[in-house]
Amino acid sequence: MGIKTYNPTSAGRRESTVNDFAELTDKHKQPEKSLCERIRKTGGRNHHGFITSRHMGGGARRIYRRIDFKRSKDGVVGTIQAVEYDPNRSCHIALVQYADGEKRYILAPVGIAVGESVESGSTVEPKTGNALPLRNIPPGLAVHNIEMNAGQGGKLVRSAGGAARLMSRNEEWAVLMLPSGEMREVRVECRATIGQLGNADHQNIRWGKAGRNRHRGIRPYVRGTAQNPVSHPLGGGEGRSGGGRHPCSKWGKLAKGGRTRNPRKSSNARILRRRRSVRYGQLPLPKR
Repeated sequence: MGIKTYNPTSAGRRESTVNDFAELTDKHKQPEKSLCERIRKTGGRNHHGFITSRHMGGGARRIYRRIDFKRSKDGVVGTIQAVEYDPNRSCHIALVQYADGEKRYILAPVGIAVGESVESGSTVEPKTGNALPLRNIPPGLAVHNIEMNAGQGGKLVRSAGGAARLMSRNEEWAVLMLPSGEMREVRVECRATIGQLGNADHQNIRWGKAGRNRHRGIRPYVRGTAQNPVSHPLGGGEGRSGGGRHPCSKWGKLAKGGRTRNPRKSSNARILRRRRSVRYGQLPLPKR
């Protein structure tokens, strides 16, 4: 993948870049109709109509592609038909047609090409695009779309450029190092897909202007220091101010340095090393 830069013909175009979609087999290909469904927009509102996720609304209409996160079609060889764009996620997807005629979408790893074959099962070869239990994956390989419970479907490492590393394994548990730096134990019966996900330069795209974020369904947000004191703890004051306290949410909850994970979560015992935290006034640790 590459990043395309245009001539600065306007203020919005000057600072914006776009994906060149070089990995796609056909930029104008329509998605597989049998694997698509309409999704309704909520604007960040729950079933009562109250806004529970702010700064969401509008945006271009999307068609949802059903992705095979479980990779449960064992013993049947599938052939890659196309690599397509998916507006619902940052990585690209691949259309797979199996030998029995069924078609499914999977997440497209780096290096996957049209005509290649992919399989799933406990006895398949650990090559890019194949899905198999962690018990049968050699240590040191990069994996993605990892299950947290066997048969549940992939939950971990599903965004563009993501890859986890299988560090070690015993009879019951496999140790994975996630892209965040967290080291976690996962049952060896859980499945993962070999390879690193494509579209790794997605994080380097500069959106350039507010209108492109509105197309993504992201509404504007206002800094706390620019609001009135009745609306935000950092608001008010004569002239511009630095806030006068640590950054916090609209309801006074500290925004930086605090842990947001539920301490009663059952899977906390399986985290061997926490992810790198970005504390207030400190730079993140360099990636290894």
